[in-house]
Amino acid sequence: MRNEHEKLDIKVQRWIFQQGWPSLREIQCLAIEPILSANTDVLISASTAAGKTEAFFLPAISAISAQENGVGILYISPLKALINDQDRRLESLSDLLNMPVTPWHGDSPQSRKNKLKASPAGIVLITPESLESLLIRDAGWVKSAFSSLKYIVIDEFHAFLSSERGHHLLSLLHRLEHLLGRLKTPIPRVALSATLGELEKVPLSLRPNQSLPCKIIRDSSSTSTLKIQIKGYLNPVVLEPEMPVDAEYQICQDLFKFCRGSNHLVFANSRNRTESIAVTLSDLCEQQAVPNEFFPHHGSLSKELRESLEKRLQQEQYPTTAVCTMTLELGIDIGKVNSVVQVTAPHSVSSLRQRMGRAGRRGGPSILRLLIAEDELNKDSSVIDNLRLELIQSFAMIRLLISSKWYEPADTSLYHFSTFLHQILAVIAQWGGIRADQLFNLLCKEGPFQHITVEDYKAVLLNMGSTELITQLGSGELVLGVLGERITSHYSFYAVFTTPEEFRIINGTKTLGTLPIDSLVLVGQHIIFGGKRWIVKDIDSDKKTIYVEHAKGGKPPKFGGSGMSVHDVVRQEMFQILCEGDYRISVADQKIDFADANARALFQESMAFFSEANLTHNELLQQGNSTYIFTWLGDKTVNTIAALLIMNGYEAGAYAGVIEVSKASLSEVSATLCSLASADIPNATELARSVLEKRVDKFDEFLPEEILSIGYGAKAFNINKAKIWLEKFSISITHSPNKGLHNSVSGSFHN
Repeated sequence: MRNEHEKLDIKVQRWIFQQGWPSLREIQCLAIEPILSANTDVLISASTAAGKTEAFFLPAISAISAQENGVGILYISPLKALINDQDRRLESLSDLLNMPVTPWHGDSPQSRKNKLKASPAGIVLITPESLESLLIRDAGWVKSAFSSLKYIVIDEFHAFLSSERGHHLLSLLHRLEHLLGRLKTPIPRVALSATLGELEKVPLSLRPNQSLPCKIIRDSSSTSTLKIQIKGYLNPVVLEPEMPVDAEYQICQDLFKFCRGSNHLVFANSRNRTESIAVTLSDLCEQQAVPNEFFPHHGSLSKELRESLEKRLQQEQYPTTAVCTMTLELGIDIGKVNSVVQVTAPHSVSSLRQRMGRAGRRGGPSILRLLIAEDELNKDSSVIDNLRLELIQSFAMIRLLISSKWYEPADTSLYHFSTFLHQILAVIAQWGGIRADQLFNLLCKEGPFQHITVEDYKAVLLNMGSTELITQLGSGELVLGVLGERITSHYSFYAVFTTPEEFRIINGTKTLGTLPIDSLVLVGQHIIFGGKRWIVKDIDSDKKTIYVEHAKGGKPPKFGGSGMSVHDVVRQEMFQILCEGDYRISVADQKIDFADANARALFQESMAFFSEANLTHNELLQQGNSTYIFTWLGDKTVNTIAALLIMNGYEAGAYAGVIEVSKASLSEVSATLCSLASADIPNATELARSVLEKRVDKFDEFLPEEILSIGYGAKAFNINKAKIWLEKFSISITHSPNKGLHNSVSGSFHN
């Protein structure tokens, strides 16, 4: 591979020499031949800062260096900021080849867009939403400007997988090839990512119709140094004079100590917590009479505030710590970041890997700290708090990341009906009119919506007709209706994603607050809100209101999960850690401990409870008048079993993967689970019909109820895995009829 660079354009070789690189990296050498061949899709999977961007652009720019007219490369990014970053990074190379680079999004300079409009050439950097806008508003220019397109590259591809936005992107790319007459001679797609699970299956998510093969390039030479620590904190039940601060204040004090004087990213998972931590740290700076170095960064902040903070991080002149949500997770170049801190358990292993890659980007080690707070135990503590599940989840994700190098795979079972409806409107808006059979072929038969049947398609069209989104001419063509015209002509149409709708939580006449409906909420379900336990009595979709009553029971668990679905593999790893009584990582013949003394003490508390309850062998546990079910499986399976119990008249709720069944004995619950194992249980669609509020995506309001149930069922439930677990449980009870019948843990165990 030593001489692979000689296949590149001579000016590109000169640019490489000017960078002072001793040689190209492994993935950069491996990518040259397949990209230059232009007859295959390419998937480049390598760690952050491993040179993925150059691995694509060096050969791709070489291939279009002699192309004078027409756009040669279309670069698609999930973020405007990442586009601006790539524009800056490509400047010296594009100048050397006299190749125009045009960033195209809502905030791009109009002068550069106008220049591209007048003389299409070079590289276009764009978001999916801006590409949609171009296809609808100026398809004729797109057809001309992109007629010589050689490559499509998608950066941070993992950010699109399994999402409405990702399916939107796939549909856009298929529509672009259709417009350009390239369905039989597809344009090679190149996907770049640091965190892709089950790599062999990813090509199906890159090009669902598999009209081109896909070459997978992995980085096997990465030798980055990792430094990881989990620190534990105890949140006192009552603030005593000798300990007058809660865990979050202790965490802020440590953040002040770790971070002051250099650059860091602190991920806090929620906007409220981001603001709370940032203001506490700012107050500490004021108390110490030192300049403030701590600033929040999240989606609700103005563009000016976010960009000002990003620029401050890039300049490295002033020590800066950004306290952020997911907004700084993706690969914007923010200069040298000394460490990454995760406060609370991460959303996923993939997210954790992406965040960890933000540190040590210029040769230094990647330093990651996880700061995990657990509540002090007393006689009223919940089973979940006794098990310290937030800490155990953090241990499991670290082990999967380091030892197994495992990331969550894409969920290819989803329908994405909201995006499908959006694409029906977009295609009609683009072409002016289209026959129903042509539309089905474009979007479903040949396009990315291959799970959608003809019957489902007809149901969607009929409902769109009844709501005046579309209408059918005498010639048979579908055209936009009155409402469809209004929706597609508004700038907000181009995006398929939206923030989850907030529902008011009402108890009697008192409004408790608002809750985003982005996870399962059923009548009869127990939820935790404002630190208290509630039972859902009714849901009013029109008024966006959830009516609750106070639910009796012990102290609610502190850790109820993140609202994002946790994978089966994570929960199985948690179970493995508890069964082994060891969270450490094996390296050669050594066991590496990455927890501090407080985290180790919390782990010992977890192990003591796990052992006393005999949870290695018992799936059920009774405490007080509640029975707890431990499947050690992901949220889709847990949701399924909880929903089945609610349908059978129980009050149930799921927190951190544990199902709590209220006012039910262990023997009652055990008998019901066994009966479910031998019964014909509802399928996912039937189960979803009992969910009153299924409208979670942007265009769900225009979908018929049955279609919503099909889509929601696929997203929220896993019938097959629930059935397998129920059958295994039933068999274990049959072989051990007294198993667990006296299994209870005293509430005073930790006194």
